[in-house]
Amino acid sequence: MGDHKDLRNDSAAEKIKDLAEDIKTCMFCTYSGDKLNSRPMTAQKVDQDGTLWFLSDRHSDKNQEILANSKVELFFAEPQDQFLTIHGNASISYDRAVIKELYTPIVKVWMPEGEDDPNLSVIKVVPSEGYYWNNKHNRVVAVAKMTAAFVTGKTMDDGIEGELKL
Repeated sequence: MGDHKDLRNDSAAEKIKDLAEDIKTCMFCTYSGDKLNSRPMTAQKVDQDGTLWFLSDRHSDKNQEILANSKVELFFAEPQDQFLTIHGNASISYDRAVIKELYTPIVKVWMPEGEDDPNLSVIKVVPSEGYYWNNKHNRVVAVAKMTAAFVTGKTMDDGIEGELKL
């Protein structure tokens, strides 16, 4: 069995920052009633305190769902290597300075008018808790260990996981 290490406060925020910046894209989940709606999104920025920043169209379903229920779930995954789930609260802003800071040319694919598009909004996600899984070794070693565990019938003793509380 792998190691278990729960992280709190600054250590939890540091783990969120490290994993979210490394994996980058998550399934960003909002609630519509009791239904969880998911879509892939890339975190534009992760602060030292673990706060995540995204850009979005003000008319999107996700923005409307956040306005009705600020609770969100974020699922980051880099298969066979590292995983991160975040439970948090989202808020929406139209701060042009923040939009300018977060904007990258790839955003133009979704927002054709660029960083000055009046429909461009910022989603700020403040995490409250989460969970992470990390393999101790790189992917090649992890796959070799998984193969060995499968062949021998033994449990793979690799990685570290734990709760994140902020």
